[in-house]
Amino acid sequence: MNHEYKCPCCGGAITFDSDIQKMKCPYCDTEFDVQAFTEHEDISGEAEELNWEKSAGREWDPGETDGMTEYACNSCGGTIICDYTTAATKCPYCGNPVVMMGNVSGVLKPDLIIPFKKSKEDAKQAYFNHLKGKKLLPDTFRDKNHIDEIKGVYVPFWLFDSDTKAHLRFKATRVRHWTSGDYYYTETSYFSVIRGGNVGFELIPVDGSSAIPDDIMESIEPFDISEADSFHTAYFAGYMADKYDVDSESSKERANTRIRNSTTALFRGEVRGYNTVNVEHSTIRLFNSNVQYAMYPVWILNTTWEGKNYLFAMNGQTGKFVGDLPMDKKKYWTRFFIYLVIFTALILAAVFYFSA
Repeated sequence: MNHEYKCPCCGGAITFDSDIQKMKCPYCDTEFDVQAFTEHEDISGEAEELNWEKSAGREWDPGETDGMTEYACNSCGGTIICDYTTAATKCPYCGNPVVMMGNVSGVLKPDLIIPFKKSKEDAKQAYFNHLKGKKLLPDTFRDKNHIDEIKGVYVPFWLFDSDTKAHLRFKATRVRHWTSGDYYYTETSYFSVIRGGNVGFELIPVDGSSAIPDDIMESIEPFDISEADSFHTAYFAGYMADKYDVDSESSKERANTRIRNSTTALFRGEVRGYNTVNVEHSTIRLFNSNVQYAMYPVWILNTTWEGKNYLFAMNGQTGKFVGDLPMDKKKYWTRFFIYLVIFTALILAAVFYFSA
């Protein structure tokens, strides 16, 4: 098969110049030592797909799910697991009524669980702190009876471990400016910078539920895994647990993306002294990979306003709180016209004063 060598600087076809015994680009006149150019070509492959070697979760022991039941949401399709004493009348994600299904089935037993450290009162206080200073917020969001619907939910996460072997090539530039006589000069020098090495990743979390947006879950990270315990059903008492509907196999793509981005950023940070640095090619391979199944604590409040769903979440371990808030357009225009009337009155008073 034919192979055309490309100039790392301008992308044009490059050839070996026998006169100078180097690779030389006829378009930008950049010269490369043959050995350096060969090493450059050796790592020009695109990032490979990352594969995981082990499966997560375990089978439940006989009798271990006694006293646990499932509720199904007919609106968003979410399935919630809780003990039989928990009143689950509404889905914590969309606010619609849920229907009792019966015994827990078709789900693996978690390997790890991080217990709730923040109480429901902590979640309520965090919510009200989140509302402070929001003058145009709809009154519905300040309804204390509504706040009582905050629910503690254990959210399923897949935790990925892996060692990586990475080779990356960056295209970097240095720019120099100077003036000579009446002329202003700019010189741009191009460099091919190679970085590589091994990096280990532990417990990269990927949300295993499609009922809650991934950006919400990632926004309340991190969770302190050092406080995790081996799973016991007793931790579910008084709380709900989301039943995963995205398995570990389907979660690999997000784990791969997070690891690839983190690896690239790490080595990018080691390229210093240049004006610009861009990734040209990368090869990232995984080995010693593993995945575990864990449950993380989250306080969740769902609110529907003007047909749109608003979801608020708080890390049940650290207290980190996130959620979007709407603007009440009626309040906005009321305030706008009040301020307009006051401003107009002040202008008219000033005109009358200076014309008198």
